[in-house]
Amino acid sequence: MTTTELPVPRWAERVAQVIPLILLPQCVWRLPFAFGFDMGTGTGSIGSLWISVPYVFTLSLLTEALALLSFGLVRGWGEVAPAWVPLVGGRRLHPAVALVPAVAGGLGATLLFGPFTLGALGLGFSFDQFDSGAWELLFRVCVLPVGLWGPLVLVLAAHYGIRRRRTAARVPGPAAGTAAR
Repeated sequence: MTTTELPVPRWAERVAQVIPLILLPQCVWRLPFAFGFDMGTGTGSIGSLWISVPYVFTLSLLTEALALLSFGLVRGWGEVAPAWVPLVGGRRLHPAVALVPAVAGGLGATLLFGPFTLGALGLGFSFDQFDSGAWELLFRVCVLPVGLWGPLVLVLAAHYGIRRRRTAARVPGPAAGTAAR
């Protein structure tokens, strides 16, 4: 379900495509820590491999899965539930079903990763010393983009809300998504 009731502008589609990509460097940066490699931080192992490997891999996969949900703000499955979804499959979704989690997630990501990104830029809190400038540069390149996650989701959520409001204004009769039975 890629079609939407009103067309999605190219910029919004691109933003949705960029979100998982800006998180990928941080997810890749995390992976060596699972195996006890400290990436020049001098922090050592984060624990037993039986705990660290599943934890880090799950965290990275969960991060990317959450990022992929932003496609719901530019795809048809953010407006009409896919047919395979129990109870609501094939029904038109109220905009709040997508807007509330998108805004909450966007604000949460901004609050969580914004200070982290500012710290990577040298503003606010500082990070521990790295073994070399090369490790520090790699860290900053991998971590800086994650600060865009929240604001980009908020931009997509705002556009989704505006687009859905325009859609509701075009639909005559009872509220959108309701049908006489």
